[in-house]
Amino acid sequence: MLRTLQLIAADVRQKATWCYGNAQPPTILKTLATDGTAAMILYRCTQAARVHRMPVVEMLLNKATNLVGGCVIGRGADFGPGFVLIHSDGVVINGNVRGGSNVLIEHQVTIGADRRQTPVLGSDLFIGAGAKIIGAVTVGDGSRVGANAVVVHDVAPNTTVVGIPARPVQRREDRAAQPAARPATDETPPPRS
Repeated sequence: MLRTLQLIAADVRQKATWCYGNAQPPTILKTLATDGTAAMILYRCTQAARVHRMPVVEMLLNKATNLVGGCVIGRGADFGPGFVLIHSDGVVINGNVRGGSNVLIEHQVTIGADRRQTPVLGSDLFIGAGAKIIGAVTVGDGSRVGANAVVVHDVAPNTTVVGIPARPVQRREDRAAQPAARPATDETPPPRS
């Protein structure tokens, strides 16, 4: 039970920081009232019922997650601390999915199986609205999946992917190697006619 409360606290703190920039008590209270938070808490309670071998309670909590949050999270799905549903509406997560810590998920996201092969998600991820992650793929730590992207191949760590099928835009390490933007000048370009 203590482990479940610690996970819920980590999840809510992560969401408060994402939504409001900090995890102070007033923002924690606001976060508890945002959509998606109830589904996050019910998901953690479902996991606790699973660990304690209470299948009827597990099933009822899983159905409550669906009814309250408008999402489907398979009972066997496993995420580390900091699991965040920014908006839970339309989220579908297969029960065999494994995810690291600090995984932030927008609405209408599907993380599912292809021929019984499911994704493995790293830590410190952002998955944009409407994204689909399908099959035996690994999404590396620190990656970003853009809105409506369809991921069917592995995503390297620290990479942003977009499109259908998803393709890398740029790795974060690559950005650091880019030359700085041209400095601004006092010259104003002539007006277009």
